[in-house]
Amino acid sequence: MYLSTAASRTAAPRSWRSHVRTAVLASVLPFTLATASAQDGPQLNLPRVELNAGMHRIDAQVAQAPQERQTGLMHRQNMPLHEGMLFVFEQPATQCFWMKNTLLPLSTAFVADDGTIVNLADMQPQTLDSHCSTKPVRYVLEMNQGWFAHKGIKAGFKLSGAPFKR
Repeated sequence: MYLSTAASRTAAPRSWRSHVRTAVLASVLPFTLATASAQDGPQLNLPRVELNAGMHRIDAQVAQAPQERQTGLMHRQNMPLHEGMLFVFEQPATQCFWMKNTLLPLSTAFVADDGTIVNLADMQPQTLDSHCSTKPVRYVLEMNQGWFAHKGIKAGFKLSGAPFKR
């Protein structure tokens, strides 16, 4: 779950922004009224983007709006191994996350604009411990805990995918 809401939005590249807008309208808008009043369950209908960590494919839900980032992966009981959530912020800033109402142990990658992982953090379920980026970042990728370690991915590794193309 995203802890701070201090960052302000800057324009994303048009192709990325258009892709996300289209996906949101096509898949999320019909469910907005049903879920807007009560976010006591997981958000499962966010747009998705394919990312790559070397030869490993990641199917990431995209949490871009402030409410989507605030809810994050809260209330999820499980998540497939190749899935995660990409948090997209308006501009690079120190990003901090915690695990309130998050049931899954997660590993978090704090990611620079070009896809380079700045630092990683393992987070325990339902804790209020703050885990922050060591440098300003625009992206944060949450995966099941241990995913990065099992793939040999460390700080300095470069992810690829539409969000990181400029």
